[in-house]
Amino acid sequence: MITIRNYTESDAQALWAIQFHTIRNVNIRDYSQAQVEAWAPDVFDDSIWRTRMTGLNPFVAVIDKIIVGYTDLQPSGLIDHFFCHHEYQGQGVGKALMNHVLCIGVQREITRFHSEVSITARPFYQHFGFKLAQEQEVEIRGQKLTNFVMEKFN
Repeated sequence: MITIRNYTESDAQALWAIQFHTIRNVNIRDYSQAQVEAWAPDVFDDSIWRTRMTGLNPFVAVIDKIIVGYTDLQPSGLIDHFFCHHEYQGQGVGKALMNHVLCIGVQREITRFHSEVSITARPFYQHFGFKLAQEQEVEIRGQKLTNFVMEKFN
């Protein structure tokens, strides 16, 4: 059973590991080795990451006490991070997280959800009714990556 709970500071390391391994093991299908290494570098600053996670205040998905994914919802309707553990893909984690975000958004009276979505994640977002607003190229540590601004209106 998947449970969704609020972030605690002790989750920070596990969330970094999920982001890192998902990008390196899943997004590699749609991006080059150099691109995924720029997006998920081998070395990162733990204090910067912890500060970032505290600012995002994400929702954390858990199965049997194992953190299997996370996402956030900002007051503007921005979903800034959305990652599911690479070993738990296809098991409903993303669906549970997205349903949670959409429900919280209704409670917060958010009328527009939006996110910058990878090539890999685009079909998932489309499944939930998000539409393409814009294709763009972003630069991360010297590598250019294509992603998509997706949006959904309530």
